[in-house]
Amino acid sequence: MAEKKKTTKEILREKLPERTAPSLYNPAALEGLCQEFEQWRSTMVGEEDRKNWCVTPHTILGSEIPREMLYTPLSNPDFDYMQDLGHSGQEPFTRGIHANMYRGREFTMRQLTGFGGPEETNQRIKFMLAHGGTGINVLFDLPTIQMYDSDDPMSRGQVGMSGVAVDSVEDMDLIFKDIPLDRVTVSLVTHYPSNTAILFPMYLVLAERRGIPWNKLRGSVQNDITLEEVVRSGPEYIPPKDCFRIQCDNIEFIRQNVPLWNFVTYNGYNLREFGTSGVTEMAVALANAIGTLEEMLRRGHEVDWIAERLAFFWSPASDFFEEVARIRAVRRLWYKIMKYRFDTQSPRSMWMRCHVQTSGVSLMREEPLNNIIRAAYHALACVLGGVQSLHVDSYDEAYSVPTEEAALLSLRTQQIIQAETGVTEVVDPLGGSFYVEALTNEIEMRILDEVDEIERIGGYVTALEKGWLHKKIAEYFNNERKMIEKGVIKLVGYNFYKAPVELPPINVFRYPEGVEEKQKARLGKLREKRDIEKVNSALLALEEACKKGENVMPYTLQCARVGCSEGEIFKVFKQAFGLWKPPVFW
Repeated sequence: MAEKKKTTKEILREKLPERTAPSLYNPAALEGLCQEFEQWRSTMVGEEDRKNWCVTPHTILGSEIPREMLYTPLSNPDFDYMQDLGHSGQEPFTRGIHANMYRGREFTMRQLTGFGGPEETNQRIKFMLAHGGTGINVLFDLPTIQMYDSDDPMSRGQVGMSGVAVDSVEDMDLIFKDIPLDRVTVSLVTHYPSNTAILFPMYLVLAERRGIPWNKLRGSVQNDITLEEVVRSGPEYIPPKDCFRIQCDNIEFIRQNVPLWNFVTYNGYNLREFGTSGVTEMAVALANAIGTLEEMLRRGHEVDWIAERLAFFWSPASDFFEEVARIRAVRRLWYKIMKYRFDTQSPRSMWMRCHVQTSGVSLMREEPLNNIIRAAYHALACVLGGVQSLHVDSYDEAYSVPTEEAALLSLRTQQIIQAETGVTEVVDPLGGSFYVEALTNEIEMRILDEVDEIERIGGYVTALEKGWLHKKIAEYFNNERKMIEKGVIKLVGYNFYKAPVELPPINVFRYPEGVEEKQKARLGKLREKRDIEKVNSALLALEEACKKGENVMPYTLQCARVGCSEGEIFKVFKQAFGLWKPPVFW
């Protein structure tokens, strides 16, 4: 009988070093403090507050973690500075992955950009870079994300509406016209593994055409099975095991051929926005990352070679101190997983590097200017938590793609935090707070508990196949909606402090006209000029590779070179793998 596989929690319990006597608080001091505290509580704190000593904040996308009224050393009595915190840039990386953090490397200001056709998005990219943006973040429209061509009946009315439309390498060329690909970092919001295997090769072919070596390219793709199998709003899903296989194929190919590229960004953001707590968001991403590393080890790769370029993407919401503590907690937990479960040797492999985007679902259509304040607090929490890259949502995103004015204001929010507030001059300024450290510990424990639950089901892919996450989302979403409707979760201007009169309308983005027609025409011209024999040969070779278990990326790359469209490549995946129906719990 096969030995039962140990979970991450069990491995950490065995391998983590024993805690020594508290290094900051001696027992006599704690005993004296306990007596003083009880006397204060019994004489100074009112009876009602003593009864309700712990309360649970109810916020959008909150984790429902109870909070004490006051935190003291008694809240975390065995606190050990070196074991729990350490100095910044050293194990356990609670205080940040670099010793000097933002003094030495400012967080990247990477605002999402993408609407209409490639020409319009190219102009917006140039606008953001000209005003101080330090990274490019390209968002694709719904048909592109769902892997349909712009002339597919499924795309009608959606082309260029929520991002930029891309059908082929020609569109990539127009998006990045006059943009030096070897001198900027580019985030391609590909979402799914299947889409990453289609769109990223188009980007690589564009670099080839411009004579730019792949080893000069820097940036990231998302490439996350969670988005394709859970968050996806499209009608056609490939099976989870095949989706996970493509995710790992992409990682393998990119790591081998584009060495400075982040080949996966485990996307907690869209999962949380879809309807989960901050704890589940991070637990799912870690479980996916653990499963990925296990598969790459099975394929014969060294763990450090893979782990050095893993990245994560988080959604900060409105519970300010929870958001600060979550980033610190998951950074420390990832260090423990990499060191004690995977025996990594490189410090970089132990880094939890992350991009964050302020919460979009927290933005309200009612009194939309309030969203400026919401997003600014989200962004501040991220910076205090020590993130590497940041996008601030615009106040009008509850209505549409941001106007140029709103997008600039979001960029200015980051710049003000960075240049005017002084918060970046001190590393981890909330470190050592009785409250923040206790909350960091609590959140780390809860994340690990959910990772353990996923692994006991059989691992992340099995958890998806069985509908564990779909059920969890349905329950969380329904409960949150009820709390909003009852006013338990308070939203200023929506169900709390509602304006007595209707406020003046704001300027809302107007989509450029004729985008769908231009995309269809461009796609038609591509089909006329390309060599159809080469196209058919490339698509057939891809289908055979899918069925034989070969890495799909060299074949999708060839498809891009000969002019295959996105929709044509996706059809091959559907033919080779078949379709899967996700479980429904709504």
